[in-house]
Amino acid sequence: MKPDGRNIKLLIAYDGTDFSGWQRQSDNIEKAETARTVQGEIERALEKIHGQTVDLTGSGRTDAGVHAQGQAANFYTNIDSIPAEKFVPALNTLLPRDIRILSACETAPEFHARFSALSRAYRYHFICGRTALPHESRYNLQLWRYPQIQTLNAYGRLLIGETDCTIFAGAGDSALVLGKSKNRYIHSAYFFMEECRLIFEIRANAFMRKMVRSIAGTFLHYEEKGEPPEKLREIIAGGDRSLAGPTLPPQGLFLWKVEF
Repeated sequence: MKPDGRNIKLLIAYDGTDFSGWQRQSDNIEKAETARTVQGEIERALEKIHGQTVDLTGSGRTDAGVHAQGQAANFYTNIDSIPAEKFVPALNTLLPRDIRILSACETAPEFHARFSALSRAYRYHFICGRTALPHESRYNLQLWRYPQIQTLNAYGRLLIGETDCTIFAGAGDSALVLGKSKNRYIHSAYFFMEECRLIFEIRANAFMRKMVRSIAGTFLHYEEKGEPPEKLREIIAGGDRSLAGPTLPPQGLFLWKVEF
């Protein structure tokens, strides 16, 4: 049963540095009072506008410290006097500076930001071969060398299609805890350079906790060791988490785009 009122879809960007992730910590009252989350901040702003609690549904959860340029979310409003697009200035006036609503539109009553999503794309940004400037360090990882793009892209092609991603699942992910499938359908995974910035983009139907951070760390680890794609294929198929490379830090990682 869908809530009453208009269904409003939001496009959201945020600097994840000072957040404990996207999702509000409703399962732990003490933690919920101290943990700052993106969902929690936007819901507080919506409550001020509506005078009552409003639930916000995101397209996916981002980990603590992960940023977003294209997070999508939806909520239902019973206020008829506010045109959908006016929720942009109304919310941005109430939100902290590290969250911005980029657009708002009315969508179909049955639209659900999570379940209606066809794919999510993430981008990892690295500064290569030089010292990252202070303002860059929040949004890029430092990589002192220039890696072999051809090798990294050969690794990326190993993931295309339905792939068992057990080796990339972060500890505590529900797929591990509940014994759910670790298979994900990966549409694309590739690296490219923009001047001295290395960018890794991956698009899939869904991701497990810390999965992108583990994939990027594993690829860079084995590329530096000079391992051929055939060796990495065997490692991924084996599903032994201990053979994965390091899980990279969250800065530099962005939820880039959600497709519906």
